[in-house]
Amino acid sequence: MTGEELRHAETILGVDPVATARFHDPAYEWRRLFSELLGTFLLVLVAAGAPVVDASSHGRVSLSAQVVAPGLMVMAIIYFMGAVGGAHLNPAVSLSFALRGNFPWRRVPGYLVAQLVGAVAAAGFLRWMFGNIGSLGATVPQHGIGDFKVMVLEAILTLGLVSVILGTASGARNVGANAALAVGAYIALAGLWAAPITGASMNPARSFGPALVGGHWDSFWAYVVGPLLGGLLAVGCAWLLRGRPSRAGSEAAQGALGSSNSG
Repeated sequence: MTGEELRHAETILGVDPVATARFHDPAYEWRRLFSELLGTFLLVLVAAGAPVVDASSHGRVSLSAQVVAPGLMVMAIIYFMGAVGGAHLNPAVSLSFALRGNFPWRRVPGYLVAQLVGAVAAAGFLRWMFGNIGSLGATVPQHGIGDFKVMVLEAILTLGLVSVILGTASGARNVGANAALAVGAYIALAGLWAAPITGASMNPARSFGPALVGGHWDSFWAYVVGPLLGGLLAVGCAWLLRGRPSRAGSEAAQGALGSSNSG
């Protein structure tokens, strides 16, 4: 990072510019990976934990609370450690950033593994605490909704999510860490209208953890293909809307400014 970029990061986030530079050193890759593991753990803990606690408490967690909580958690994660590794928390986001040219492909496998491990750890914790109830928070379609419709809806939802992420990341110099508000708000908004149909996952890791630990594999392929397809479409839209990827987008995706994320 240049001196100007370090000062800009410090101004926006109040971070130590020396520490920020270290996050770009390959020797500190473990910090980025740990941030993805911890962030995804917290996201899945809330997203899958809400229906589990609802089942445990006999309906005391409303559907609205269940879909707003993950959005608030993602917003909090971006604010408190987005500067470390970009707070992707989602394989579809990491792959989309790489396809867009904002994120190095060599770092993608590590991010995907960290996200999946975090999701499985969260689901395992929920099962240990509460048992295999509430389908362990698995994302499953409403009765009568076929796998193809699930895939299409998840693709459209993820198209919107990744478009918001790529858009706020490309404008990171102007938007700053307040991009967290846009991303968190979109996750909550998508859940408010689509959760009753598909669970509004938009995140293969979020669906994988409860499926593996709880054994709930219903329509699982659609929760992988849909978000990945939606991310691909969002990258295409980003090229149409903004052309070549910006330096600010790359900084946000890799953690320099802490303006990116996902869900």
